[in-house]
Amino acid sequence: MTHINEAGPMGFLRTILILVIAYYAIKFLVKLFAPYLLKKAVDKVQKKAEQKFNNQQQQQQQSDVEIGKTVVDKKPQNIQQSNNSVGEYVDFEEID
Repeated sequence: MTHINEAGPMGFLRTILILVIAYYAIKFLVKLFAPYLLKKAVDKVQKKAEQKFNNQQQQQQQSDVEIGKTVVDKKPQNIQQSNNSVGEYVDFEEID
């Protein structure tokens, strides 16, 4: 007869100890590297915002429209379609 788990309670305690050590090691590493990763993410977002702002400024400078003037680029289409699926309108009078 062979035993599958010969370590018994010592194997369980060893597993718990490994899990606790791994938890605290990960927690330490996150505290160590989180500020660096957060700074890198903020710098990336800031660069995107600056790039968008600069593109917007360039487009505004290239535009030959006077400042404060309103320009309509496209005339909206005034095609009204009847919606027959709504139903029929019935006029009614209120009776006392």
